[in-house]
Amino acid sequence: MGKGGEDYGKRDGGGGSRPSDRETFPAWAMDVDQCLKKYGVDKDFGLTSEKVEKQRQIYGTNELEKHEGPSIWSLILEQFNDTLVRILLAAAVISFVLAWYDGDEGGEMGITAYVEPLVIFLILIINAAVGVWQENNAEKALEALKEIQSEHATVIREGKRITSLPAKDLVPGDIVELRVGDKVPADLRVLNLISSTVRVEQGSLTGESEAVNKTNKAVPEDSDIQGKRCMIFAGTTVVNGNCLCLVTETGMNTEIGKVHSQIHSASQNEEDTPLKKKLNEFGEALTGIIGVICALVWLINVRYFLTWDYVDGWPRNFKFSFEKCTYYFEIAVALAVAAIPEGLPAVITTCLALGTRKMAQKNALVRKLPSVETLGCTTVICSDKTGTLTTNQMAVAKLVAMGPSADKTRTFKVEGTTYNPSDGRIHDWPTGGMDANLQTIAKIAAVCNDAGVAQSGHHYVATGMPTEAALKVMVEKMGLPEQFAGSSQGSTDPLGCCKQWNDIARRIATLEFDRDRKSMGVIVRSASGRNSLLVKGAVENLLERSSFVQLLDGSVVELNQRSRDLILRSLNEMSTAALRCLGLAYKDKIAEFDTYDGDEDHPAHKLLLNPSNYPSIESNLIFVGLLGLRDPPREEVHGAIEDCRAAGIRVMVITGDNKNTAEAICREIGVFGPKEDISSKSLTGREFMDHHNQKAHLRQSGGLLFSRAEPRHKQEIVRLLKEDGEVVAMTGDGVNDAPALKLADIGIAMGIAGTEVAKEASDMVLADDNFNTIVAAVGEGRSIYDNMKAFIRYMISSNMGEVASIFLTAALGIPEGLIPVQLLWVNLVTDGPPATALGFNPPDSDIMKKPPRRSDDSLINAWILFRYLVIGLYVGLATVGVFIIWYTQGSFMGIDLSKDGHTLITYSQLSNWGQCPSWEGFRVSPFTAGAQVFSFDDNPCDYFQAGKVKAMTLSLSVLVAIEMFNSLNALSEDGSLLTMPPWVNPWLLLAMSVSFSLHFLILYVPFLAKVFGIVPLSLNEWLLVLAVALPVILIDEILKFVGRCTSGYRRSDASKSPKPKSE
Repeated sequence: MGKGGEDYGKRDGGGGSRPSDRETFPAWAMDVDQCLKKYGVDKDFGLTSEKVEKQRQIYGTNELEKHEGPSIWSLILEQFNDTLVRILLAAAVISFVLAWYDGDEGGEMGITAYVEPLVIFLILIINAAVGVWQENNAEKALEALKEIQSEHATVIREGKRITSLPAKDLVPGDIVELRVGDKVPADLRVLNLISSTVRVEQGSLTGESEAVNKTNKAVPEDSDIQGKRCMIFAGTTVVNGNCLCLVTETGMNTEIGKVHSQIHSASQNEEDTPLKKKLNEFGEALTGIIGVICALVWLINVRYFLTWDYVDGWPRNFKFSFEKCTYYFEIAVALAVAAIPEGLPAVITTCLALGTRKMAQKNALVRKLPSVETLGCTTVICSDKTGTLTTNQMAVAKLVAMGPSADKTRTFKVEGTTYNPSDGRIHDWPTGGMDANLQTIAKIAAVCNDAGVAQSGHHYVATGMPTEAALKVMVEKMGLPEQFAGSSQGSTDPLGCCKQWNDIARRIATLEFDRDRKSMGVIVRSASGRNSLLVKGAVENLLERSSFVQLLDGSVVELNQRSRDLILRSLNEMSTAALRCLGLAYKDKIAEFDTYDGDEDHPAHKLLLNPSNYPSIESNLIFVGLLGLRDPPREEVHGAIEDCRAAGIRVMVITGDNKNTAEAICREIGVFGPKEDISSKSLTGREFMDHHNQKAHLRQSGGLLFSRAEPRHKQEIVRLLKEDGEVVAMTGDGVNDAPALKLADIGIAMGIAGTEVAKEASDMVLADDNFNTIVAAVGEGRSIYDNMKAFIRYMISSNMGEVASIFLTAALGIPEGLIPVQLLWVNLVTDGPPATALGFNPPDSDIMKKPPRRSDDSLINAWILFRYLVIGLYVGLATVGVFIIWYTQGSFMGIDLSKDGHTLITYSQLSNWGQCPSWEGFRVSPFTAGAQVFSFDDNPCDYFQAGKVKAMTLSLSVLVAIEMFNSLNALSEDGSLLTMPPWVNPWLLLAMSVSFSLHFLILYVPFLAKVFGIVPLSLNEWLLVLAVALPVILIDEILKFVGRCTSGYRRSDASKSPKPKSE
């Protein structure tokens, strides 16, 4: 059981039983009487109080389960479940104990002894706090899901109608009345329609692009969620009509409850990002390396703290020096501190945060920092269709009007993908103004219509049915006939033309749409007082009820078989192109309604009260034309798909919409070629689940399409892709997308059209709902990863140098040249600015022309590791070498080092400094460092402890200088500084200045110098530092040159390694 799920489904009255706890009753496959019998209820009387209580005991309350998240203490402990953190923690504890012991023995006193453990503890606390904060904000998707639940319901119980019963009190068997605008409180079985039609907007749950007509007729038991036309699901909205329903499922057993469970399940299975996996692997390897090096240091120096004599060939008289043992303990701590790049987490967080700012400027709002890096290795984008690849705004794409004779039609292409009337125009529009046939089309489309369009900021939004809103937008593009054109001039109303048509033909009665006749009609009165009937609906149904056809000039002729075939041919062409078709017709002579004015006392009024009369009223119609509508693809999507293809990223479309529509859109946007055979690449969700080899299907090259997909199908696709080694980005906007968004490596929600559930489940939100933004974000992610790789390698190579320095110190037996607090300062502060600045390296020009990196690609390959071992060895030699030079040489490369008056000794003395008390006549002269004078009259052997302060300062300064110059090497993996000079990244030059300034600060501020155990340096000593540090650039330039010369060989060798199945 995942975190927080231990009590799932067990709380009293808390969300009911789990879906798997009982057999589901297929209410959608049973007729109304069977459903009522199953729940033991009468639809007119409802449940009794006793029955309600009994049902509540069985099913619980109608609420979504609240999953208890992990406790704050478990989250804190989880932050220490990391190898590097554990090593640091051990180092801090040992360091603290040694500082305490050293103080008790009369050694270094005060706060300076505890600086190192305190700094390490502070790093760990900050790291844990950030981790806990991120974890604590992870589960808001479940809370957002609860926001879309209904709060109240209208229920019939014990024969009484209760208008605002709290929705959480509903139980299976309750009789609920739904009206237009209601948010559905539970999963319901339709018992009977009170209005002639009921339409429900369920796209956020199922992915369908338009509202769905509901019926009370049973459907096959194996129907998918979109096919359950007699069911109305919790969280959806009634947009038209009212009906009486039976509650069949509540709480966690509803479809939205299943989504809730899937989101929770997906959140339990969240995996580390590719980069974190690599860093974890690095941590494991580092643990082994530190262990081996510590063992070597102890073996090399065991003679210093453990001695014995041989008696009769056997070791005897063992002598153990606790003081020397603790000294080498300190060296082990120093090794741990040196090997771990403590500043790495902070630098990575800073780089990712800067990356999120760059992405925000491109309309990609990143909610979780690691997502920035994961985007860079995305191999598959699984995209929803509706609202992501398309605008989720219906638009008329084609208008077919009648020609000059009954055997000719005219076809007009209509531009535009939004509800903005100014978006696009109509091609081949007659220059002489609108003819009579086009005027009739415009009038029917404008008046036989209940929708509206309004401007909201820079966008246009529809009210009512999207299909009807699209008709009104088309009318605005058609304009007005010349005789009316002047009357709408100066109007700011986006639907000025429609308003004019409604003034010309005033609606006085409506014949509501119903599923049987598949049409809607309005009776209108013209200014002359003449009544007529305007009708729109399914083309086939209108043709069956039409006897005449209107021609271009307005004349009416009989609708013969030839005309009928011509219209049906146009219908077939548009249907094949996945356009939704609507026919338009009218009737001038409407007998009983010739004098009707809307008065309820008129004899014809009673005919309107019975919908069964509507087909006879809408008979002998005059057909005028037909329209093809669609949810159009976004204009920029085609180019974005091409960019994905060039970048080696596969695009898979997963939609709840029907197969034909989805295939047509996929061909148009370039997922499939215009003539490509897609029989093996386009499956429904159910077909995919029944597929004998699902992974083989997903491994096909090119694009794939899954239509009629349910939430579980989306999750399964994402899961299988991840199992196959793919890095999956999933886009979506609806509630039905949330589980897959949570499960994917990168969940991408739509900012404008997206539900709060989808946004909270996502890692990234698109502020402009633009698929193109995803591709730009992937490019940015790749650039950020390359830069992160540069500074990770830089920091690791620096740490290799520190380890080499300490190891050489221990191996040579000389005094400690770098203490842990100095190494912490270098790793955290001095290295930080250059490492962060490397995150600003400019991206490669061909970054989106390369295939995505594999998620198992190593951060450091064999050649890079060799390079950094060479650099690390040089850093070790340089830092230890300068330490030895100060003790043993009066000058180096012409630089005089004797001006401070320090005593020169031999290398043999330096490497055997522990034997100093036994040296006879050993004397040391005082020397100066800044304003300080160091004298050793009382104890000459202190020259190797307190007296090493100048040599330590030189070692630390060489280390800082080398790492600054090494950051220049990190500008490019193989490119020379001659081709990529330092000024290509001015931020790096600024960062180097900051780091040197910080180093000068601790050198020349007395209090800080005392804390870090260093002293000011003279000009000659700085020249020595530069002379020793600068060769690191030359060494790496030689290594880069070798790398460029052998890159072809290494690439061909790498290509022989086995590829994952996904390739």
